[in-house]
Amino acid sequence: MGDQVQKVFLEYDQKALDDAYDQAVYAPNRELVHLRRSRNSDATRRRLGEPARKAYGTTANEMLDIFPARRSGGQAAPINVFIHGGAWRAGNARDFSTPAEMLGDAGAVYVAIDFDNVDQTGGDLMLMADQVKRAVAWAHKNAASFGGDPARLYVSGCSSGAHLGGVVAITDWEKEFGLPPDAVKGYTLCSGMYDLRGPRLSKRSAYVKFTDEAEQALSAQRHLERIRSPIVLLYGSEETPEFKRQTREFAAALHSAGKTVELIYCEGYNHFEMQETFTNPYGAMGRAVLKQMGLSTGGGSAS
Repeated sequence: MGDQVQKVFLEYDQKALDDAYDQAVYAPNRELVHLRRSRNSDATRRRLGEPARKAYGTTANEMLDIFPARRSGGQAAPINVFIHGGAWRAGNARDFSTPAEMLGDAGAVYVAIDFDNVDQTGGDLMLMADQVKRAVAWAHKNAASFGGDPARLYVSGCSSGAHLGGVVAITDWEKEFGLPPDAVKGYTLCSGMYDLRGPRLSKRSAYVKFTDEAEQALSAQRHLERIRSPIVLLYGSEETPEFKRQTREFAAALHSAGKTVELIYCEGYNHFEMQETFTNPYGAMGRAVLKQMGLSTGGGSAS
C-alpha cells in the first residue's frame, strides 16, 4: 500500500490547506488587479480631491480617510466605514479610494480605515481588531464633524477586512464604547473568514501568532448571539475552496440563529475581482452596499 496523505483539517492535507488560504494559487491575475486598484484609486483622488485625514488613535497608522457625501441635500449623510484586506499583512486606505465616488454620488460619506498590519503588531491580530473597532467607534462619535449621520453608520470589508468586519459585528458597543447596542446598522462583507481554525492550521500561522484566546475571540461564527444588525455576505465562484466554505457556513449559521443575513454568490469572479465589484453601483458588492444603506445609484433614498 502506498503512503496515505495525512489530513490536517476537514478533507485537506497540509499543502491543500495552505493553497486554500493562498489567493495567488487560485487568482493568477492578482498583481494585475492590484495594479488596477491602485491606479483607479489615484484617479479617484484626482477627481474628488484628497480626503480629510483624521486620527482615531495615537499611533502612526491609526488614521482614517474621509470622503464627504457629494449629494446630501444639506442633511447629515449615511456613513460607510470600509475595512481593507491584504491577508492581514498588507494594504492601506489610500489604495481603496475608488468606492468613494460611487458612495459620494449616492449621498453617503465613505470612510476608509488605516491600521497596523500583522507584521507591525508582532503577529497579534487582537491589536488589529482593537484598532478597527476603535476606528468605527470614532466615526460614530465624530460623525457630525464630517457631515455624517451616526444613526446610519454601516461597515463593509473585503478578505481579511471582512474577517475584521465580522469581529466588529460581534462587538458590545455599549459596554466597550458607551455607544448604542446597534451602533452599526448593517454589514456587507465580501470574501472573508469567520472562523480562525482553518487559517490557524495553514501556512498563515508562519506570520500570525494564533493563540487559543485569539482564535476564539476573533471567530465571529462562534459568537452569533452578539450580532444585532443585518449582514450581507458575498463570494465568487473562483474563490479558494476555504473562502467559499467560510462564507457559506457563516451564512448558514446566521440563518439558523435567526439573524438577518443575505448570501450573494457571484459566478465567474475570483477573490480580487470580487473586491472590484465594490467600485461600481451595478457591481455585486456596490449594489449590495447601496441597497443595505437604503440608497439608490443616483443619490438619495432607494424607492
